[in-house]
Amino acid sequence: MDGIWFIAFVYLAAAVLAVPVANRLGLGSVLGYLIAGILIGPGLGLGLVGRETHDVQQVAEFGVVMMLFLVGLELEPQRLWEMRLRLLGLGGLQVGLTALLIAAGAVALGRYWGLALAIGLVFAMSSTAIVLQTLSEKGLTKTEGGRACFAVLLFQDIAVIAVLALIPLLARPGGWRDAAGNAAGGATAPSAHGAATLVAGLPDWGYALVVLGAIAAVVLGGHYLSRPLFRFIADSRLREVFTASALLLVIGTALLMTLVGLSPALGAFLAGVVLANSEFRHELQSAIEPFKGLLMGIFFITVGAGIDFGILFADYATVLGLTFGVMGLKAAVLLGLARLFRLPTGDRWLVALSLAQAGEFGFVLLAFCVQNAVIPTALARTLSLVVALSMLLTPALFILYERLIAPRLRTDADEPAPDTIDEQGAVVIAGIGRFGQVVNSLLVAAGVRTVVLDHRAEQIDLLRKLDIKSYYGDASRPDLLHAAGIAQARLFIVAIDDRDRAVEMVEYVRRTYPQVRILARAYDVGHMYLLKKAGADVALREVYHGSLSLGAAALRRLGFHPYKVERMTRAFRRHQSEGLDGMYDLWDQDPDIARNLALQAHIRAYVGSLQDALNADRRDLHDRTERGWTPPPKGFAQELDDEA
Repeated sequence: MDGIWFIAFVYLAAAVLAVPVANRLGLGSVLGYLIAGILIGPGLGLGLVGRETHDVQQVAEFGVVMMLFLVGLELEPQRLWEMRLRLLGLGGLQVGLTALLIAAGAVALGRYWGLALAIGLVFAMSSTAIVLQTLSEKGLTKTEGGRACFAVLLFQDIAVIAVLALIPLLARPGGWRDAAGNAAGGATAPSAHGAATLVAGLPDWGYALVVLGAIAAVVLGGHYLSRPLFRFIADSRLREVFTASALLLVIGTALLMTLVGLSPALGAFLAGVVLANSEFRHELQSAIEPFKGLLMGIFFITVGAGIDFGILFADYATVLGLTFGVMGLKAAVLLGLARLFRLPTGDRWLVALSLAQAGEFGFVLLAFCVQNAVIPTALARTLSLVVALSMLLTPALFILYERLIAPRLRTDADEPAPDTIDEQGAVVIAGIGRFGQVVNSLLVAAGVRTVVLDHRAEQIDLLRKLDIKSYYGDASRPDLLHAAGIAQARLFIVAIDDRDRAVEMVEYVRRTYPQVRILARAYDVGHMYLLKKAGADVALREVYHGSLSLGAAALRRLGFHPYKVERMTRAFRRHQSEGLDGMYDLWDQDPDIARNLALQAHIRAYVGSLQDALNADRRDLHDRTERGWTPPPKGFAQELDDEA
């Protein structure tokens, strides 16, 4: 069975089935897509897709273009200028050293120097698609290592332009010939971009002018023409038209770059940078993101489906040796450069392992090398397999870093020494984030002496600049709690955002210092119950009162009298307190509420009685706490809304 509908069904079904399983196992979505491709491919899998994989991959590669456009939207020109040192230094040295070392190895094995350099340039590139996607999934984009990876990848994308211009000059005199004596490449070879260019046959100065003109068109058009166009489309209030215009912008930019012989991904990135300060940036992101994610997934599936295991089984020692050799060499170069640029130890390993693979541009460069008779077709097939296998192994390297390397690097020697605590107070506060700051400010303003501990050195440095007294240290360490005076304190307040550590702290303090009253910040109802079970005297949900205040403001906006809103809010608070106390008796630590039938019945009864409680007669609500609360003057609702 074949046809576009069957192929689309196979690719989407493979993604839907394999990716959630891979995520559940902690392998990440990229490895899930690659495994899905292997399963449906002709090599080891079911053989549901075959020759059409290359055609699908050409379409799916547009996901890389969209990804770089979105990356550009997040990168303002000023930030690009600020990262110039790593962009040119770290990225340039990585490409240059990797290419030269691999070329030297190929020459030592008897290869022609031009072919050797071409191979080195192919393997010097890393996978922008896999690395950026995985860094984003694992929350590593904002780390020093993540920023360094992005700088290297960006330089590689820019360097592809120069490499494409250099490759024709590396051809061996007379070219390569196959067994029939025909020259390799030729008219039947695949095009690097899949389309004719406007610069064919132009002299060097003409080519330079056309390239500069295309770049200027993208910059000026993006700055002056896109904004009026998007305003006009936004006024139509048709979201599908805005989505179409966003796709038109990316496709048009990519087409323009292709016609002048440049990388479409680079053009899309440039367009994104130009629009980074646009008021339509967020709308563009939301319009492009779904297409980018789907096409990127299909691209990874095609990589997995395209792995030629026949070549691997025929000469597995050579293929695996080349794969691990290239990845080991790139990792060593990157590790040395990361040390040279003084990255922290953990970030050095992140850079080295995440960029050790070859990239999707390797397929484009290999096709271009075959077309220009720089690399023989048979060798290009083997090198393509090495590129694909290295990409397939990359998610495993991320897992290696995350589960084995990173935990071992988190030693006490790598962390700053905790501060010496030179005072004691009536209250010890663990955590001085957005929650703990409010608590501490109120207590200090009331004249209460507090001792604040937080394990984030950068947060402590910031608070000291604001003259807020606090100490660096992990409040879960018994020695630091003792030094903070927990034995003499009246209250211990847990304000950290780590749920498990918060419960452990409460258990320790309740067991060791039973005279200290414990107040704790809870993430949700389940966490609140855990804290109470651990021994907390008071456990409050962090967003409860803010959510209740916002709900009250919403009622006032809808026309309810502020006096009635106050009565309803008090009734809601009292009713929920009683309901939570009742649910605590039925609660267990099993997070799957679907299996707790008694708790489900109680929640249904609680929800059903809530409206009755809010609509109860005013006499039922009239108590001592309410007698001093008089109806506000007219216009008071607006003042409350302004304060909110």
